[in-house]
Amino acid sequence: MRPSESTNLYFNQAADRLGMAEWLRKLLVTPKREVTVQVAFERDNGQIETVLGFRVQHDNSRGPMKGGLRYHPAVDLDEVRSLASLMTWKTAVVEIPYGGAKGGIGIDPKTLSRKEVERMTRVFVDEIHEIVGPDTDIPAPDMGTNHEVMSWFRNQWEKYHGFNPAVITGKPVEEYGARGREEATGRGVGTLAVKLMKRLNVRPEQCRTVIQGFGNVGSHAAKFLSEAAFPVIAVSDLSGTYYNPKGLNVTEMLSYSFKNGNQLTGYSGAERMPGEALLEMDCDLLIPAALGDVIHKENANRIRAKTIIEAANGPIDPEADAILSAKKVTILPDILANAGGVTVSYFEWVQNRQHYRWSLDRVRQELDRTMTDAFENVWQQSASLDISLRTAAFMLAISRVQRATELAGMSH
Repeated sequence: MRPSESTNLYFNQAADRLGMAEWLRKLLVTPKREVTVQVAFERDNGQIETVLGFRVQHDNSRGPMKGGLRYHPAVDLDEVRSLASLMTWKTAVVEIPYGGAKGGIGIDPKTLSRKEVERMTRVFVDEIHEIVGPDTDIPAPDMGTNHEVMSWFRNQWEKYHGFNPAVITGKPVEEYGARGREEATGRGVGTLAVKLMKRLNVRPEQCRTVIQGFGNVGSHAAKFLSEAAFPVIAVSDLSGTYYNPKGLNVTEMLSYSFKNGNQLTGYSGAERMPGEALLEMDCDLLIPAALGDVIHKENANRIRAKTIIEAANGPIDPEADAILSAKKVTILPDILANAGGVTVSYFEWVQNRQHYRWSLDRVRQELDRTMTDAFENVWQQSASLDISLRTAAFMLAISRVQRATELAGMSH
């Protein structure tokens, strides 16, 4: 199943519950604009490399569109289309005044030098600068991009349009970025894990937790949860799974990873196992925080976690979702679970518009409040209608986008 088909399947399940008319479904699912551009840039050896860049702008009924830029070999128009749609529902679930967009370039940035990534980014901006801006579409970092790429993007865009740091979020703190942006997605995941386990009557110290991925999201989620007394018994990255049934020393692992180029290769403070071992471990809480579609129909029946929080985008495919739901596994969906990043991106944009900087405490306080309010709304919807948390989240999001569309005069 293609990524956009998965997203639309969840959309239609929720739309069925809402009794939505066919014409409105088509309107809300169809992207507003899809752009494919040629990105031709010079390699360090003087040769010209040509790759494709994409920007899909899905919906702007609730405000300017918002979404990350990813540099990854798997990036294509269909993946970007799916992620842009997810951003529309994600921003609506947490009630921040944005619509959804997404973009990227189909290339592995690890195969490029730093200067090559910069040249490629600047050419990409040259091709799309007219369709992005602080009042229309605000990009942000995603897989394969970071705050440095955001700086280059902003600098190139401002050559055309003048000073306006609100054009992009995820910038370095020194360049109008928000304090707490790097930790935001992982912190949001951790905050909701605490809320969810409380609702499920599981005490933190009894909640054996495993986290797939020890990058930006996974590492911050691990830090937050270990500080909240959750025993994090396993984490994994590209080098393998690291396991300790009594709980890992997350602080030590974070320090090791930081000194070792953000990877755990060679870490000896835990039992090392193959990377794929993590997903099927006996645990109370599984947090996939790496790639999409890691849980599928082939391995879904071997998943032993009682609860899953989707920190990555689309880590469970629809067939696996149905299998796990039948097994009564509680799943907190990605459109709520990983919305901490876009929420703090919104705070960054607000600060840029106000020309005023918030403290880290204020950012965290506002993030925790926003995520908690959204969680409580989704939980209540799920409980009152006896539906999954995923369907409840989609229903809330879709009804908000529908209402905004109708208030703008688009009714039938």
